[in-house]
Amino acid sequence: MISTSARKLAGRRTFLAGAGAATFAGAFGFPAIAQARPIPVGAVLPFSGGLELFGEQARIGLDLARAEINARGGILGRPVEMLYRDSRTDPKTAAERARELIQRDDAIAIAGEILSSSREAMAPIMDGLKTPLLYATNYEGANDQGGGCGRYLFFFNTVPNQDTAPLIPWLNAQGKGNRYYMFGQNYVWPRNMFKAAKPMITQVGGSVVAEEYTAGDEKDFVPVIRKIADSGAQILLFALPGAPGITFIKQAEEFGLLRRVTIAFLGFSETYLGAFGEGKGENMVAGVPFVASDPDAGVRDFVARVRAMHGASTGVSHYVFAHYNALMALKGGIERSGEVSREGAVNGMTGLTLATATGNMTITPDHHLAMQMYIARTEAGQLRVVDKLGVIAPQSGCRV
Repeated sequence: MISTSARKLAGRRTFLAGAGAATFAGAFGFPAIAQARPIPVGAVLPFSGGLELFGEQARIGLDLARAEINARGGILGRPVEMLYRDSRTDPKTAAERARELIQRDDAIAIAGEILSSSREAMAPIMDGLKTPLLYATNYEGANDQGGGCGRYLFFFNTVPNQDTAPLIPWLNAQGKGNRYYMFGQNYVWPRNMFKAAKPMITQVGGSVVAEEYTAGDEKDFVPVIRKIADSGAQILLFALPGAPGITFIKQAEEFGLLRRVTIAFLGFSETYLGAFGEGKGENMVAGVPFVASDPDAGVRDFVARVRAMHGASTGVSHYVFAHYNALMALKGGIERSGEVSREGAVNGMTGLTLATATGNMTITPDHHLAMQMYIARTEAGQLRVVDKLGVIAPQSGCRV
C-alpha cells in the first residue's frame, strides 16, 4: 500500500504532468482549442484503499493520451479534460463517483475501474445513463448472467483466451509440469479466472491438485505456502493482486517455494517489478498484451514518451498502455462518427481499428479488443518477452 507521503508525491507528479502537457500542447501551436469548450472525460480509479499502484499506472496512460490529443488539436477541435475521482478500491464508491461524473460533470465517458466488482457496480449506471465505460484492466470475461457485456461497455485489455489459454500450453511445452495449485483472492476476478483455466489445464492433460482463496488481508502466508510446497504441485496459478500478492511472493521466496514451483502470475505487469527485492521474484511467467522492455521500435517510442512526461524512472506497464489506448479509442470513435456525444462515441468505437505501440488493434462487435499477445517472464529485475503470440481475437462470452 502506498503511504500518505507517496500519495502526495503522486499528486505532485500529476500536477507537473498537467503543466507539462500544457507546454507540450503549446509547442504544437494549437491555440484555437484553448478557446473551445472542453470535452469532459471521467476516470474512476483506486488512488487509495490498496490498489493505488494500478490507479496511478492508469492515470499515467490517460494523462499521456490527453496531452497528445490536445497537442494535436483535440477531438474535432475541442480539448479533452480529464476528471479524476478516487474509488477508494470500493465498488459502492466507484458507482457513486461514476454517477456524479455523468450527471453533475457531464462526462462523455468514464475510464475505469480496476476491480471487476467495481466494474459490475458501475455497469448498470453506465447503461441507465447511456454513457460508455472504458474498462482497460484484464478481466475474466462474461459471467453466467451476462455480466461484462453491453452497448455501453468497452474493454481494452485481455480476457482468458488471450492471456491464460496460451500460457498453459506454453508451460506444458516448456516441461514445467502439469499439476496445478490455484491460489487467489476471494472475489470475482480470481474465481472466474480459475473457472476458465480448469478446462484449459485438462486439455493439456493436467490436473488441479487444490484450489484455495484468501481474504487478501493476511500478513502471514507461510501456512498456505507450506501447503503448496507439500501438495506436489509443479505450477502455482496465482491471482492475488496488489500489496497482498507482493507480500505472498516475498514470503514464498524466503521459504524457497520459487525453486520448487513455477508461478504463473495472472495479471502480472511491470507494476510489481522491484517490489520483491533485488534478485527476487525471478522466472515468474504471465500472458500479457504489452512488455515495456520489448525492443520493438513502437514499444520503445511509447515508453520514451511516457518517461519524457512523467520521469525517466517511471514504470510502464500494460495498465499504462491499455488506458492510453482507451482514451485514443474514444477520440477515434468520436471522430469516426463526427459527433461529440455519448452515442456518437459508442457508434464510432464499435469496429474501430486503432494504431498502437504494438501494432493495429480492432474493437470487435462485442466491444473487446483483438490484440497482439506475449508470453513474458521475470528476469534480472525486468519483465521480458519470451514468446510473441501474434494477434489473438477475444472470446469474451458476450452475445452480439
